Amino acid sequence: MVLELSDVTVRRGSTTILDTVTWRVADGERWVVLGPNGAGKTTLLQIAAARMHPTSGTAVVLGERLGAVDLFELRPRIGVASAALADRIAPGERVLDVVLTAAYGMTGRWREQYEALDHERARVLLEVFGVAHLAERTFGTLSEGERKRTQIARALMTDPELLLLDEPAAGLDLGGREELLGALTELARDRRSPVMVLVTHHVEEVPAGFTHGLLLREGRVAASGRLEEVLTAEHLAATFGLALEVERHGDRWSARALG
Repeated sequence: MVLELSDVTVRRGSTTILDTVTWRVADGERWVVLGPNGAGKTTLLQIAAARMHPTSGTAVVLGERLGAVDLFELRPRIGVASAALADRIAPGERVLDVVLTAAYGMTGRWREQYEALDHERARVLLEVFGVAHLAERTFGTLSEGERKRTQIARALMTDPELLLLDEPAAGLDLGGREELLGALTELARDRRSPVMVLVTHHVEEVPAGFTHGLLLREGRVAASGRLEEVLTAEHLAATFGLALEVERHGDRWSARALG
């Protein structure tokens, strides 16, 4: 198993953020985590990223139990793209260096040295996500869509075994969203790609090629399993608290409120 969470609970003071969550992710799977604001999605991703320990329960990431592993050895095996990480990248950082510095787990270039192979891999990843022509630009000059694609290229720099994407399409216009989802679809369908977990609020942002879904409501698992079994009107209505009509369009999905 790539991820094994057993009765994971996270509390902050008197507030329970995750409540006895059990979840298993196997090699080759691509998961989407859906739920309303405050459902615990980002907290779940932080545990999967080995950035947070559960208050109780056990979390095993890439075969290593949190609390009994050297996190500095585990974290490079996990690629992460999130708004919180993007906020730590200096606007004046060169785009190529944003990707390169992931090799050292840094968000800015300092005195570290990189080999020619590192430069080549960073440029190839920028090319894959359609932003190679921006390599010499600074991060702060990019559009939101360009920043998102740069972040995902960065997350793949260390050739991770697990890729975690926290709301990668948030803030994008329709064109930017579809470009990004197209790139993620290609990545999801490539068997050489790492296991992927994507967090979103919207079923329209689930890329084609994803295989499984986890629905969270108020910190608890509302449904979990194959995507076609999870993304139903019944499950989504219970998760979001309103009557919904859910439609499938090939390998994409949409949902709208009834009435």
